[in-house]
Amino acid sequence: MEYLEFELPIKELQEQYDKACKIGEESNVDVSNTCKQIEKKLIDTKKEIYKNLTPWQRVQLSRHPDRPYTMDYIKAICGDSFLELHGDRNFKDDKAMVGGLGKIGDQSYMFIGQQKGYNTKTRQYRNFGMANPEGYRKALRLMKSAEKFGIPVVTLIDTPGAYPGLEAEERGQGEAIARNIMEMTGLEVPIIVVIIGEGASGGALGIGVGDQVLMLENTWYSVISPESCSSILWRSWEFKEQAAEALKLTAADMKKLKLIDQIVKEPLGGAHSDKEATYLIVAKAIDEAYSDLKNLSPTELVEKRMEKYSQMGEFKS
Repeated sequence: MEYLEFELPIKELQEQYDKACKIGEESNVDVSNTCKQIEKKLIDTKKEIYKNLTPWQRVQLSRHPDRPYTMDYIKAICGDSFLELHGDRNFKDDKAMVGGLGKIGDQSYMFIGQQKGYNTKTRQYRNFGMANPEGYRKALRLMKSAEKFGIPVVTLIDTPGAYPGLEAEERGQGEAIARNIMEMTGLEVPIIVVIIGEGASGGALGIGVGDQVLMLENTWYSVISPESCSSILWRSWEFKEQAAEALKLTAADMKKLKLIDQIVKEPLGGAHSDKEATYLIVAKAIDEAYSDLKNLSPTELVEKRMEKYSQMGEFKS
């Protein structure tokens, strides 16, 4: 496992624990008490570090190379029931945006989300999780199919932003995202949004309108990344930590500002430290969110969704 700079004390203790246990296995020396002491210290250190994370450290965790991506969640949650669907029926199949039908228990869902790569080759194949217009049009096609058959929609957000290339602009990137926002506002089936990693700019908003918006504990959601904000305001990326603090982009900030509905707690050490537990937590959160929405009529869903987003940004002087 890779460790971030602020996780190095955990790495040292983990190595000590593994070494002590190995000595006990390879010899007749009883090291059980030593292992227990190191394990306790390891847990206490984790609690102390993850209890006091800065916004920038949470941004780093959201980008951790071992953190699970959209397809990891879908495969773990749905198993063999997942059927991936392709293409926008207009230009091509965008590999940065994935979607299809799957089940949690006996309930069918239309899953849609951005997919990043695991190495250099797959990152290029997935365009680093940055969708083109055809990706957003594919997402909308799948949402409309779900609406036709009365299937709830689950979107999983993890993107550094929509692809900003010339060809994306030529094919109508802004229009595609704006249309998705408009259509999702009036979609007559429940929409559950889960931010599982990076939630940047219009790239996230293009699949981010929902009845219930859930945000994992160590993720971020903002109009701009800390690095880009720093480069605009200070003409340098060196102030990204200050930018992360000022942007109020953490799950706690989003909940306080009433821009999301729920913070989903991650296992101690982050989602990457215990992926299986994270999958179960997310599946349970989706199931509970759907339970709150399934008895609402299409008209009630749309009205409540419109009211929810209309109230965002309101203030009293």
